[in-house]
Amino acid sequence: MSAVDAVVAKSIWKVFNPGKANEVTALEDVDLKVAAGEFVSLIGPSGCGKSTLLRVIADLTEPTKGEIQVAGKSAHEARLEQRYGIAFQQAALFDWRTVIRNIELPMELKGWDKSKREARAKELLELVQLPDFANHRPWELSGGMQQRVAIARALALDPSLLLMDEPFGALDEMTRERMQNELLAIRQATGKSVIFVTHSIPEAVYLSDTVIVMSPRPGRITHRIGVSFGTRNEALRESPEFFEHVTQVREALRAR
Repeated sequence: MSAVDAVVAKSIWKVFNPGKANEVTALEDVDLKVAAGEFVSLIGPSGCGKSTLLRVIADLTEPTKGEIQVAGKSAHEARLEQRYGIAFQQAALFDWRTVIRNIELPMELKGWDKSKREARAKELLELVQLPDFANHRPWELSGGMQQRVAIARALALDPSLLLMDEPFGALDEMTRERMQNELLAIRQATGKSVIFVTHSIPEAVYLSDTVIVMSPRPGRITHRIGVSFGTRNEALRESPEFFEHVTQVREALRAR
């Protein structure tokens, strides 16, 4: 394994309830490599194991077989050392904490002193363009703003990898597209590696360097589609090149 790889997954299997009547094979012999600084989307039909694979990488569930390394460490070591940040479909913010104190939470748990936490949280609020909302409560923010706070919190400890499980899935289409642009800006500013789970083909194509297509359960990787655009902006969404890539991913999803 190259030292620069953000993630290397080798021959990953995940079987739930093995040996029982309700046994389910969620992942079957999955190999995945994510280079440092690469943006990779996972796409496939519901139940294909996209989120399970993300959880295995995050060491939130153990693989039945196979090996995961994150930035050269085992998945377990990477979790303990907080080498990744994670954001889910629901922002999962604490309503009794202000925005800035939600962002400070990972740093507080790591024992950072108050002044250092505040300085880092203010830096991240600038990054996600919410400096004027530091003392608001999450319920006072829109869905898109809450997700920006969740992304800021995921970046609090400056991890090299950002794991995202359908973070924009609950947003309306216009807000979703705006959040996609903001995520690209954050990624450009920070150089983070990203693994992004989505059900949206246009979203995967617009955001990614590589789109990973997964089969119906048991989840296997069937296609790796490289995406190489110059400037990613609203004009790109209407371009023939964009629609060609969308068609390529759609055809890969339809293939059996």
